Amino acid sequence: MRDQNHTQMPSGRDIPLLLLGVIGIGTSGPVIALSAMPIITLIFWRNLGGALIMAPFALRNGQWLKSENRRGLAWSMAAGFVLALHFIGFFIAMRYTTVAAGTALTALQPIFAAYFVKKLGGHIPRRAWIGMVISFIGVLIITGVDFQISTRAFIGDIAAIICAALAALYVLLGSKAQQTLATSTYTTLCYLTCSLTALPIALITGVQLIGFEAKQWWLLLALILGAQILGHTMFNFSLKRVSPAIVSLIVFFEVPVGALLAFWWLDQLPPLGTVPGLILLLAGCAIFVMRSKDGEKG
Repeated sequence: MRDQNHTQMPSGRDIPLLLLGVIGIGTSGPVIALSAMPIITLIFWRNLGGALIMAPFALRNGQWLKSENRRGLAWSMAAGFVLALHFIGFFIAMRYTTVAAGTALTALQPIFAAYFVKKLGGHIPRRAWIGMVISFIGVLIITGVDFQISTRAFIGDIAAIICAALAALYVLLGSKAQQTLATSTYTTLCYLTCSLTALPIALITGVQLIGFEAKQWWLLLALILGAQILGHTMFNFSLKRVSPAIVSLIVFFEVPVGALLAFWWLDQLPPLGTVPGLILLLAGCAIFVMRSKDGEKG
């Protein structure tokens, strides 16, 4: 973590992979809003489906059998547990607030990631934090608007902020695990752990796991293929070469994707006061990227 260049932007094949990841993860908000499945049910099936898709690739390399990979396997399970908590917060946010506001607040992940990297000894240029401050101002505007309109929306905003911090931790754990593991092994174990974390919660609370109409299963399949495989797995694959801070930074661009899809699929326009907050959020991201590319020290 100390030796890695945390301000070097991705290049080569990682750029299209990250672009695909942004599109994939951007579909999650609108799909969740359309789904009638309980939150825990979505977490369970989404991650179980992702694990089953990645399992054949993991079985082929056989890394889980080697004793030298035990630490990487442990990091993978820890990431899966944190991912489950992240999903709970994100799904609650999507149900309690607008897709645009919830997606924007969840995109605060890079700020938390940069903070964690800094605490672990990594370097983030001082002037790059200016972009983060501007983003936080945008977040305050978004949260303030929702709080004035609805206490329910404010609860959704808080859930989104918490799950942003959890998402940053998940990315850092994934980067650590993939120092010794292939992406297929890591994602299979991570997604499976996440699914198994959700299962007892579902059983204890008595939520419905099966018996849904066909439309709900099609939405679940879209969530698995879009957000889980195209989104999370592409980001995880990039973590083998790209800093967790930069991978998290790319998530900022989920905001316009999620908002555009919500308008297209749900006819859901952001509240009037949310628009300037979103603009500031994206402006802060742009400043962070430019300062990071300059590699300025502070």
